[in-house]
Amino acid sequence: DPDASLLLVGEAPGAEEDKKGEPFVGRAGKLLDKILAAIDRSRKKDVYICNVMKCRPPNNRDPLRSEVEQCEPYLLHQIRLINPSLIVALGRVAGQTLLDVDKSLKSLRNTFHDYHGTPLMVTYHPAALLRNNDLKRPTWEDFKVIKEFLEKKN
Repeated sequence: DPDASLLLVGEAPGAEEDKKGEPFVGRAGKLLDKILAAIDRSRKKDVYICNVMKCRPPNNRDPLRSEVEQCEPYLLHQIRLINPSLIVALGRVAGQTLLDVDKSLKSLRNTFHDYHGTPLMVTYHPAALLRNNDLKRPTWEDFKVIKEFLEKKN
């Protein structure tokens, strides 16, 4: 939704996303859809989803800084066009890129950051939840804060 108040930013397309040309369409995307439904949101209603990287790094490795720098202007343009009320960085790479820091994901969570005047939260990437059940509870806590924030904004 290009008029979205919530912008979710992931890391990079996976194999499924590369095939379909859409972000978060594989298993992680299905989980993200369930999380969004739990906070009364959907991709079609008030949510825009994109990635830091616009193409998939080889062998699903973390993107190199030089690769992030190549894609960053496109991401910044998307953010300006959407002009969301809240940005949520999904995972370490998205959080570090948007905040221009080299900190752990854990240290970036549990707070609102400022992204050029727009509040930004960092939480775990849905793919991490598929690998580690212990991350589901803290991620749900983050999304409850996100829901509350968006309800206050509306």
